[in-house]
Amino acid sequence: MISNQIVQSAIDELKAITRVDLCVMDLDGLPVAATCELEDFLKEAAESFAESQADSQEIQGYHFFKVMDDRQASYTLIARGAGEDVYMIGKIAVSEIQNLIVAYKERFDKNNFIQNLLLDNLLLVDIYNRAKKLHIAIEARRVVFMIETKYEKDNNALETVKNLFAVNTKDFITAVDEKNIILVKELKENDGADELNNTAKILVDMLNTEAMTQVRVSYGTIVTDIKELSKSYKEAKMALDVGRIFYAERSIVAYSTLGIGRLIYQLPLPLCEMFMKEVFGDELPDTFDDETLFTIYKFFENNLNVSETARQLYVHRNTLVYRLEKLQKSTGLDIRVFDDALTFKIALMVVSYMNYMDSLDY
Repeated sequence: MISNQIVQSAIDELKAITRVDLCVMDLDGLPVAATCELEDFLKEAAESFAESQADSQEIQGYHFFKVMDDRQASYTLIARGAGEDVYMIGKIAVSEIQNLIVAYKERFDKNNFIQNLLLDNLLLVDIYNRAKKLHIAIEARRVVFMIETKYEKDNNALETVKNLFAVNTKDFITAVDEKNIILVKELKENDGADELNNTAKILVDMLNTEAMTQVRVSYGTIVTDIKELSKSYKEAKMALDVGRIFYAERSIVAYSTLGIGRLIYQLPLPLCEMFMKEVFGDELPDTFDDETLFTIYKFFENNLNVSETARQLYVHRNTLVYRLEKLQKSTGLDIRVFDDALTFKIALMVVSYMNYMDSLDY
């Protein structure tokens, strides 16, 4: 249903233009919006008028009109004054509110359709029928962006996203849970990876500055048929989860750039546990002290270059070699050797995944 604030704004604008006071009441005679103080008798008069068969009526110097919604009375509009001019202004106000009702119902219906489409709650025949009824193109290049906000029900972030993409009526902004905003964006024929990444950057930058909130943005792959939007949504959701586990430093994560993180994310936990036991026995990498882990990560960042790693750690080269040899004795892996380094890197990612899955159980 259309909000009272929208109705109030509409009659305020009409009052400013026509200088005729207007009031909108519900069918029980309770005021929804008004541009003036209401006389006591209007509540009872509006209630009686709503129960009558008349579409319009003049009572004690006021014109009463019924505002219809799908052939059913939805509101009573009252225009103060008598004569043809006030009657015409009342009819215009009724038409304005009825058009707003239709527009907001269509927006609600589209939002509901997109939500159910993303969550796979519709049959294929229903998807095409409802899309046609709502005038949504079936074949178009689209992609789903998922914006994770720091706080639940972040209305400032939602409004910022809506304002950013309000110009393009072919884009849809919705939400399927408390913390994530969904943007379904229609793309131009030649839009590709660069354009998707630029859109994600705009979202991050604008939300950081305008809504004053830290966000993470992920997106799926481009689809060409409306029935495939749920696929792009699932990809964006997976990208957000995988990014949270393995690429926490990134504010933008694309499904197409998940790499080995995508593979590990889809492994069953028993298989992960078996792999960790084979490689490390009982001493898992997350049991190492912070200095050891920091040294390992820095060594990987520098592509197994001992001299450069020592320089960035501000330690002597022999000190770093000692640490690496000590790690080799405890794990059996010499991460100066590519094969062992690869095994250790994968193991660190598997540990991160296992810890994340454990956290979901609490």
